[in-house]
Amino acid sequence: MTAQFSTNPSSENASLNTFELKRRVDNKALKLTVEQYQHAGTGAVHLHLASESAENVFMVALRTVPHDSTGVAHILEHTVLCGSERFPVRDPFFMMLRRSLNTFMNAFTSSDWTAYPFATQNRKDFDNLLDVYLDAVFFSRLDPLDFAQEGHRVEFSEADSSNSDLVYKGVVFNEMKGAMSSVSSTLWDQLCFELFPTNTYHFNSGGDPEVIPDLSYQQLRDFYQSHYHPSNAIFLTFGDISAAEHQHKFERHVLSRFERSDHRIEVALEAPFSEPKRAAHSYAIDAGDDTADKTHLIMGWKLGESADLTAMLEAQLLSAVLMENSASPLMKYLETSALGSSPSPLCGVEESMREMVFCCGIEGSEDKHTDVFEAQVLAVIASVAETGISEDRLNAILHQIELHQREISGDGMPYGLNLMLRALSAATHYGDAVATLDLDPVLATIRSRIAEADYIPSLIQRLLIDNPHRVTLTVSPDTTLSERRLADEKTRLAKLKSSLNKTQQAEIIHLTKALEARQTQVDDPTILPRVELSDIPADIKEPISTAVPLDKCTLHRYTTGTNGLVYQQLVARLPALNALQLERLPMLTGLMPELGLGDQDYLAVQDRHSATVGSISAGVLSRSAIDDEQNCQAYFILSSKALANRGEAQVQLMHDTLTQGRFDELPRLRELVSQIRSRRDQSITGNGHSLAMNAATAGMSPLALRSHEQSGLEGIRRLRLLDDSLDTHAELRDFGASLADTYQVLLSAPSLTLATIADEDTVADAEAFASKFLAPLANEHSQPDWKPKPIREKRRECWVTNTQVNFCARAYPTVAAGHADAAPLTVLAAFLRNGYLHRVIREQGGAYGGGASHDANIAAFRFFSYRDPRLTETLDDFDASIRWLLDTNHEQLALEEAILGIVGSLDKPASPAGEAKTHFHALLFDRNIAQRRQFRQRVIDTQIEDLRRVTQTYLLAEHASTAVITNHHTAEANRTQLEAMSLAWRELN
Repeated sequence: MTAQFSTNPSSENASLNTFELKRRVDNKALKLTVEQYQHAGTGAVHLHLASESAENVFMVALRTVPHDSTGVAHILEHTVLCGSERFPVRDPFFMMLRRSLNTFMNAFTSSDWTAYPFATQNRKDFDNLLDVYLDAVFFSRLDPLDFAQEGHRVEFSEADSSNSDLVYKGVVFNEMKGAMSSVSSTLWDQLCFELFPTNTYHFNSGGDPEVIPDLSYQQLRDFYQSHYHPSNAIFLTFGDISAAEHQHKFERHVLSRFERSDHRIEVALEAPFSEPKRAAHSYAIDAGDDTADKTHLIMGWKLGESADLTAMLEAQLLSAVLMENSASPLMKYLETSALGSSPSPLCGVEESMREMVFCCGIEGSEDKHTDVFEAQVLAVIASVAETGISEDRLNAILHQIELHQREISGDGMPYGLNLMLRALSAATHYGDAVATLDLDPVLATIRSRIAEADYIPSLIQRLLIDNPHRVTLTVSPDTTLSERRLADEKTRLAKLKSSLNKTQQAEIIHLTKALEARQTQVDDPTILPRVELSDIPADIKEPISTAVPLDKCTLHRYTTGTNGLVYQQLVARLPALNALQLERLPMLTGLMPELGLGDQDYLAVQDRHSATVGSISAGVLSRSAIDDEQNCQAYFILSSKALANRGEAQVQLMHDTLTQGRFDELPRLRELVSQIRSRRDQSITGNGHSLAMNAATAGMSPLALRSHEQSGLEGIRRLRLLDDSLDTHAELRDFGASLADTYQVLLSAPSLTLATIADEDTVADAEAFASKFLAPLANEHSQPDWKPKPIREKRRECWVTNTQVNFCARAYPTVAAGHADAAPLTVLAAFLRNGYLHRVIREQGGAYGGGASHDANIAAFRFFSYRDPRLTETLDDFDASIRWLLDTNHEQLALEEAILGIVGSLDKPASPAGEAKTHFHALLFDRNIAQRRQFRQRVIDTQIEDLRRVTQTYLLAEHASTAVITNHHTAEANRTQLEAMSLAWRELN
């Protein structure tokens, strides 16, 4: 980087708005105006999405292009947030999490960019967070101790003894050990390694644990200097704050201190292959596991540039033609091929990188099938190129793309942030970010092209058949890989230790002590801005609904901004089920949308879905009574969303799904069970903390037990047994019959309630369609409701599976949501996380995350850790946090910070449709706005003495339940301690 920033910004320059408007486009479909600016001095880009939304969102993104797998961009993302010029505290990011009413705060590292987003509904809060984020990103201190904590370091296993072994520590080091325990992450990493031999995608941007220790502190600083400059930055904002107001702050706090850099950072285009390649890799499974039928076979193609919007939509169209659903030719082959058990998690098109990737594959195979698999995939593709696709099918695919374009999301992350991420890839690669937010013109071009008979065949020919930039990847299981990695790590550390002189040994011990001192130091919190309890909004809003009485049921109408989409929900009280029916219930709800209906087989129904709805799903919604966690109620729920012009077909499809389901397509059932098993297996390392908490709380309420047995570790174990059992026609037939039996019981549900959610122009028609097709399904005859038996017992379990890291949980029985103590228990969880758990589990222990939560629906207080290198030590830390709470004099400020965090999460907005659905579900369980307001006020009114009281009342050692997820090696190494805690050994594999 040739330009440096000065330390004395000109106050005169800082007062000027030096941004130049390049484009302004009204986007009627998204109900916002997109404004694109460029800063005259530095060349920084500002993309502003002007909206009436009060939830303002900010993100600054930097192009980050690493040239190795040391994880430099990822470690920098962590370290940047550990103190800056104006805010010289060691942990401003996590401190601001609890000094804010934010609705979102995070940081992301992608393969070629790093981004720092936040969102809030409070103007004061927005200004506070903006100050901290801008200073953190552009004026970070990058303390060497923070690099050691967040990245990697070596310590002696006995911290002050140079005679003990060396060990690696570091948050990112352990995070990536956990990430690379995921088979799907490993597959993607290996595919990119082969497809992109010369550019940044060849490397693991998150960091390979075997390579991370090669990164030096100076290399981190050098990467920061070359990449974290406004000339390489993209500022994105969304909401009702004007672009000019944002730009004055950008100028005053950052841009006036920089000059333009002429260093252009971009991903180099990969040199095209002259012929396809083959490659073989391996992934780790536990020693002693059966390796038969566990190989992954994958094919991947490099396509065109993602910044070319026509090329991007053509890639999406190609992927959908071949693999949108089970009726699509290539997906049908992948699901039914005798060469494997199910499609690979790597199926589809990846468009976030500069050059897109199309890939497909199977799992549950053998390496000897590679040749046949490759030939058969190419044959399917060639067949589609030869025969083409009907125009009706192509129109259905474009319908799906249009629906995705129009939908107002925001239930997982803020809607504005979703839009920003949609635009970011093009902006990163110097493309047209504005155009990515309005694909209608490109869609119109594609619509005109699909009328040409040879369009799809020529597209397939060009992008796949004639494209030599292809890799066929064979990834086989290796039972020795984990042990070899562990042995290599020990050898490397032993070699390092043998090379150390006395001075170097002393330096390691000094670093350990210095880092511990830094982690325990108490920073002056007044350095950071904050909102106060007085800034909390006085009240919360309630969505407006109208109850429409029908002949035998009630329809709840919600008129809200859905941008032309219609959401329909049908719910029925869950009837009494026997043990087998209850076990089959999650399989039934998962399979219902995937099977045939009446005289239509599943292939015809999949095409019908594509042409009609954006999605249709079945499930079970359950809650305990507000005053008794043992008294539970559940509803079967069928949901769909569609464009308004498909409204009648939408509810007709729901009607048929509920009344004409067929369970005689036995090969289809076999395929689906294998696919569900694969997805559940792959979720373990990404969701291990939730699974551990489910196991720990399984004895505390009927709903907790049901969650553990159906979607938790016990559910995964049972699913594996079911999948292994379905090897004969007779077993499949019996399974199908049990699903049909459970389905018939659902049809006899004792009551029915409907909800229609749409905008003002379409809600009347949507309501009429629901009344015509769904209301007649209401059932008059009585059927007992599902009423589970009460349960209150301790659980102590150690679950062993394939993972390089651990997940720990400890839980205590508490009270239901309506109890006065539910609010202080919720605040207690945040208080313990802020004041103790974050420091000892993440900073000192090296886990990627850890904390506590209170779940009033099952009346349980839960501690957890995520991607944790430790096991029993973390369980000890859970106990120590209780002693810390009781034995320490705490400040009122810490309490207020915990309360702010809870209120921020309670007030977090969802999408308009999401808000309506949440309200509707609350009505089903007799929850009302008065109860929400009471709980919220109890949170605000919580005092420190309340925290001590509920701790002494509920968090008692004799009532604790414990569950951990680990691997065989760690379990054996800790067997004595685990047995002392009476943890039962449970094999998941």
